[in-house]
Amino acid sequence: MQIPDRFLVAETEGWLVNHRINSALPGYLMISSKTNTNDLSELPEAALTELGPLLARVQNALKRKLNAGRVYIGRYGHSPGFPIHFHVIPIYEWVEELFWKDSRYRVLQNFADGPGETPTDGAELTLFVWREFCERAEPPPVQGRSVAETIELLRRAMR
Repeated sequence: MQIPDRFLVAETEGWLVNHRINSALPGYLMISSKTNTNDLSELPEAALTELGPLLARVQNALKRKLNAGRVYIGRYGHSPGFPIHFHVIPIYEWVEELFWKDSRYRVLQNFADGPGETPTDGAELTLFVWREFCERAEPPPVQGRSVAETIELLRRAMR
């Protein structure tokens, strides 16, 4: 799949970093291998060596430049024809507030370990982001920068 230039954020020898094309959540990034494989063990050693520092740089940019309270990094998918890739999802305070306002997730509030602890479940919050910001025809309004503004900021931060 060819990523339109307007979504590209950064590039290394072995990886492309782009904003997820169908996400209205500013800063939802994809890190995709340039090697056409869906298996980490088949990647060139140089690409594997780049991966850890690249993930750290992306996480740092999302936390420091966009004030993401949490950053989820996951490897999903197994569709033929798509190289191995990682989803990097910023969780802003306002996203978590939207999550807790959604009645489908309120039941999770009963599972906090103690006073002052948040019962946020990463898998449920990831599913919420996918449903609300990637699948909905009309996603909730975002707070802060637009996707385009976020891409420009991240391009500068990732240089």
